[in-house]
Amino acid sequence: MPKKKVISDEQLKDMLQRAAELALSKKAEDVIALDLRGLTTSCDYFMICHGNSDVQVGAIAEAITRGLRDDGDRIWHTEGAEARQWILLDYVDIVIHVFEKERRNYYQLERLWGDAPVETYEDAEAPAGE
Repeated sequence: MPKKKVISDEQLKDMLQRAAELALSKKAEDVIALDLRGLTTSCDYFMICHGNSDVQVGAIAEAITRGLRDDGDRIWHTEGAEARQWILLDYVDIVIHVFEKERRNYYQLERLWGDAPVETYEDAEAPAGE
């Protein structure tokens, strides 16, 4: 495992916000970030979201990967891109989990890390009530 990058909390939060915007641009649902600082040393944040099909899961992961790469953030490791049911995008400090809805419900990472503070991201362009 590579060493964690030395970046500020503000930079991490900006990267999370950008990743959430990219996921939401592909209609990802229930986009959240779990703050794991103080709970584990493996990473600072998990971002979790889901799509409703394997095609959508792939599109969400690709949008995040391309968008963050364009911003200068390089991915360290990817898993699950072929099956597109659970794609893991590892940026060392932030690990992004893009699930197919049924897989997310099955694995329930939010419950496994139930002590972690949660940040919720919503599509600013969605009409109220959606």
